[in-house]
Amino acid sequence: MIKIKNRTLIVLILISTLLVTYIYTLLPAVLSWGPINNYQNYSVRTTVNVNESFPEIISIICNNNESITLNAGTTTNILCVINIMDFEGGDTINSTNLTFYYFANESDDPNDNNTHYTNTTCTENSTNGYNASWICGIDLLYYANNGTWTANVTVKDDMDNIDSGLTNFTINALYALNVTNPIDFGDVPVGDTSTEKTANITNFGNMDINVTIYGYGGEDEVTYAGLAMVCEQRNISISNERYSLASGAGYAAMTAVSTTPTTITDLKIIRQTDESTQVINSTYWMLHVNISTNPFGICNGTVVFSAIAP
Repeated sequence: MIKIKNRTLIVLILISTLLVTYIYTLLPAVLSWGPINNYQNYSVRTTVNVNESFPEIISIICNNNESITLNAGTTTNILCVINIMDFEGGDTINSTNLTFYYFANESDDPNDNNTHYTNTTCTENSTNGYNASWICGIDLLYYANNGTWTANVTVKDDMDNIDSGLTNFTINALYALNVTNPIDFGDVPVGDTSTEKTANITNFGNMDINVTIYGYGGEDEVTYAGLAMVCEQRNISISNERYSLASGAGYAAMTAVSTTPTTITDLKIIRQTDESTQVINSTYWMLHVNISTNPFGICNGTVVFSAIAP
């Protein structure tokens, strides 16, 4: 009996050992019942509602991206198209400002017809979804500096959010002038010389200039070359029409008009810089009517003035 009991005890001990081992192995799985990795790697969704986005300038196109040639003696209107995007809607853009300035200047410099222009009243052209198009115009004066300029654009939306952008463009050199028209010598008897007449030359460009002149009779340069005037009866020779830079020089001391472009010696007209004062130089003219040709009646001729680089 003792042996049997010992065997039973040994069996019970073995069974108990196996049962404890099984429970020890099973326990972690039981305790973590459900999604096994919850406490080691758990993804959490995040969310936010972003509003009041800033406008973005997509492009600035001035003068169709071409260099600018100014109009002699007057203004040249330049248009800039500003394309804008705003996720709040293109129609939320409420203002667009444009500043034009010469490369040697700054955007916040005061306005000056030579170097600085502004437009604070640009206009909306169109809107479409997130996009908007605005147009800004500037009237450039004929003496605005030639060279590189900058267009600086600032846009603002309904939330007072802003964006700014820059683009460069070129203003071309302009050599131009304007002259008193006509030079009217009045009534001159045959054999006499006219009184002195003044012809003012105004610099109408953005560069210093020299001036060339030549003349011909009437309005036909080919047919009436060599003449100063074509008259109802006979004509007046080109050598009888003269000019000077000095008033009161007298006919004999004056220079005869040539049949080919000739630079007026010692005449240089600087470009305008003062917006209230044009730059004007005077020339003085006289005409002699020869007895030898004995012309008569109304006479007409042409003098061609040209602005050239000094």
